Amino acid sequence: MVNQHQFWAEIRKNNPKYKKKPRVVPAFTIQALQDNTVVARPPKCGLYKPNPPKPSNFRKFYERGLFPISIENDASSITWKVNIEELDFHHYLPMFFDGLTETEHPYKFLVEQGISDMLEHGGPKILPVVPQLIIPIKSYNALNTKVPEIICTTMRALQRLVRSADCVGESLVPYFRQILPIPNLLKDRNVNLGEGIDYSQQRGENPADLIQETLEVLERYGGEDAFINIKYMVPTYESCMMN
Repeated sequence: MVNQHQFWAEIRKNNPKYKKKPRVVPAFTIQALQDNTVVARPPKCGLYKPNPPKPSNFRKFYERGLFPISIENDASSITWKVNIEELDFHHYLPMFFDGLTETEHPYKFLVEQGISDMLEHGGPKILPVVPQLIIPIKSYNALNTKVPEIICTTMRALQRLVRSADCVGESLVPYFRQILPIPNLLKDRNVNLGEGIDYSQQRGENPADLIQETLEVLERYGGEDAFINIKYMVPTYESCMMN
């Protein structure tokens, strides 16, 4: 019995139209109407494709010795050369947030520890600096890379920022349109391993889980307008306070 492939091969064997290999031509052109042509596949949009970042300004300034910090010999902590309370937060805190795109040691460690220390001791100095932190955080810098490691680092820094001082969460609400597009894109991008174990969840390095946690923190500390603004940017988000 002749199968379908053999049948069409026999039909095309003596047909000169099928002697040559088909040409790949662009779609929606006059060439697509010609004989022995195949329309090219549409290109991938790369919606979830990571964008590896360039070295940050934080790295450049640190290598020039412009930060009042040094790393201990055991690389387990950093030492501040001045009192953190005396720092110019308008100058240094945005520079640390600019380093959120770093993934190499020791820069990543310095950025995370530096942000943690400044937010812990900043007190009332933090709130006036919030507008300067949006550009390093928002989709054009750290979040726009879509690199899982950077997304996790940024989400943890955002949670620390919201909890650091009074009214910081509320002051972030007007900037949700700049901060939340990428979290909305990656919120449900969990890896489906079936019966397997996703160890990144155990280590707290799963971007989707950290995004969900961050959205809940933004709602809790963002005041009465937080949920409706989160819902506008992340339609699949469900309130953690109303339910």
